[in-house]
Amino acid sequence: MNSNIVERSKQILLELGATPIMYLMIALSVVSVAIMIERAWFFTMVSENIAKLAEALGQRLNAHDLKGASDLVAASKSAEAAIVAAGLKQLNRGAEAAEEAMASATALQRMRLERRLAFLGTVGNNAPFVGLLGTVIGIVQAFDKLQGAGSSSGMGAGPAADVMGSIAEALVATAIGLVVAIPAVAAFNYFQRRIRATVANSDALIHIVLAYAKGEAALSGGHSAPATSRRGSAARESESFSMQRASSIPS
Repeated sequence: MNSNIVERSKQILLELGATPIMYLMIALSVVSVAIMIERAWFFTMVSENIAKLAEALGQRLNAHDLKGASDLVAASKSAEAAIVAAGLKQLNRGAEAAEEAMASATALQRMRLERRLAFLGTVGNNAPFVGLLGTVIGIVQAFDKLQGAGSSSGMGAGPAADVMGSIAEALVATAIGLVVAIPAVAAFNYFQRRIRATVANSDALIHIVLAYAKGEAALSGGHSAPATSRRGSAARESESFSMQRASSIPS
C-alpha cells in the first residue's frame, strides 16, 4: 500500500510539472512589486520634516495657541501629525485623556502604516520553499526520464535532452523563488524600519504635547491650592472664633 501511495504521489507530481509553480511565482512577484510601489508612494506622501514640525508645535504650545497648534497638525498628512491631533482634541480634558487619545491614535496609525506588509513578509519567507517545490518536481521528472531511458536498450540523444531539460526546469524554479523572495524581504525590512522611525517621531511629538498639558496642570494646581488652603484656614478661624464667643457667653 505504501508503494501505491508513493507511486500515486509521483504520478501527481509528474502530471503537475514545475510550470504551474513558475506561473504562481511570477504572479506572486507581480503582486509583491505592486505592493512595494504602493507602499513606497504612501510613505513618500506621509513623510514630514519632524524636526521642523516639533519646533513649530512647541512654539505654538508655549504661546498657548492651541488653535494654531491644531491647524498646524491638521495641515500635515503625516502619521505623526494625526497622532498629535488626536491628543490636542482631548487636551482640555487633561493630560491623561490626551495621552490615552494619542496612544489609541498611534495604534490606528501603525495599522495604517503596516497595511499589506504581511503579504510581503509571507512571500519573502515562503517563496524559496515554493521554488524548492518546483525544483523537487523537476528532479522527479528527470529521474523518471532516466528510469525510462535505462529500461530501454540505450540512452539516446532524445532521452538525454529530456533529462537535461527537466533538470534545467528544476533549477529555474529555484532561481525564480529566490528572485521573488529577496526583493520582498528587502522591501519588508525597509518599510518596517520606516514604521519604527515614524513611531519614534510620534513619541517625540507626544512628549511635547504632554509636557505642555502637565505644565499647565501644575500651574493651575499651584494657583488653586493656596486659594483653597486660604479658604479652609479662613473657615477654621471663623469656626474657632464662633466657638470662643459661645464659650464666653455666660449661661
